[in-house]
Amino acid sequence: MIRLLQSNDSSVDKIINKQYSDQVLYEERVSEILRKVKENGDEALLEYTARFDKAELTPETLAVSGDEIEAAYREVDSDFIRAVQKARDNIAAFHSKQLQNSWFETGEDGTVLGQLLRPVERAGIYVPGGTANYPSSVLMNAGPAKVAGVKEIVMVAPPCSDGKLQASTLVAAAEAGITEIYKLGGAQAVAALAYGTKTVRRVDLITGPGNIYVTLAKKMVYGIVNIDMLAGPSEILVVADESANPVYVAADLLSQAEHDILASAILVTPSGKLAEEVQKEITRQVGYLTRKEIMTASLRDYSAIIVTRDMDEAIELANRYAPEHLELAVEAPFSILGRIKNAGAIFLGHFTPEPVGDYMAGPNHILPTGGTARFYSPLNVDTFMKKSSIIAYSPERLGDEGQDIIKLAETEGLDAHANAVRVRLNK
Repeated sequence: MIRLLQSNDSSVDKIINKQYSDQVLYEERVSEILRKVKENGDEALLEYTARFDKAELTPETLAVSGDEIEAAYREVDSDFIRAVQKARDNIAAFHSKQLQNSWFETGEDGTVLGQLLRPVERAGIYVPGGTANYPSSVLMNAGPAKVAGVKEIVMVAPPCSDGKLQASTLVAAAEAGITEIYKLGGAQAVAALAYGTKTVRRVDLITGPGNIYVTLAKKMVYGIVNIDMLAGPSEILVVADESANPVYVAADLLSQAEHDILASAILVTPSGKLAEEVQKEITRQVGYLTRKEIMTASLRDYSAIIVTRDMDEAIELANRYAPEHLELAVEAPFSILGRIKNAGAIFLGHFTPEPVGDYMAGPNHILPTGGTARFYSPLNVDTFMKKSSIIAYSPERLGDEGQDIIKLAETEGLDAHANAVRVRLNK
């Protein structure tokens, strides 16, 4: 079911440098959807919602009403609401520590330099929906936006065939303070947020994960609006030593394999004994879990157990892979934490399974995938902020540096730039 490989096996490189189907196959379709929504607005949104989500809506029913939110509360139990509120508060507490302040410094000559931080005015958050149900993604998108001070948070999620959103998703949105929600999914939802329609006003930023159509649509509208990242299928890499419990490790690998047939679950360990035990345990646990077909495909095609020469090689493979989720299931995780260079979120020790981060701990679960943890960060407060530089020169400062500015401008052949300084020096 899941391959057990030695680190010198030729297929290890293919696993570490994971490749998905050619995105070019989807680009033409996504481009067409974006074009139609830009040109035809609500009409195109309703057409695509009927075609892809099998939901018949009107411009009046695209937006979620207050009555629908009240009805959603009647469908969920108090335990769910309590869990949502606790997760929401943990997320807010963690992200509040990321807040930066505007700053200014004044020189002795009266010059003022600084940086002004402001949140975007209007952010659009994408939450997977339809038959799926991800209230946690609502909280993870909205949490840092709220902490950043975004005034208008707009949520889109694909509807079920009855034209409704999942009750748990709506309750999470209400608990997160989101009041503008649309029954829209796929590339058409991204187009509506980027270009605007009669019903949906355009936003400044789009965040949140989705399928290949959503990801490509975000890529194509980047520049018209800002985006958080280009997220792909979920992935986990576990670095483990002989102290690891094979039952725990197998369970953690399966927690990601159940997401998607394209998801990756990888164990790297110098312990051949642990590798064999985890392989057997995965087979046992899959037998009683519900999403068997998805997990089986993920384990077969994109997952592996890799036995390394030593812990150094295990860490080296982890850094090359740059996983979305990295678990350090070792006896002394803090002793190797400093050697980890690339990971979206790092889970330390034998009692920190990945779902802790997905749902409750507070750090964001919208994370870079596909090796992009080499240069991307998790969704955070800064994602929703923009920074303006502040410059106020005094006459004395301009007098001191004016000739240097003129020299640089003339070297670049920009005499009007030089002149804008020269006229002030001459005066």
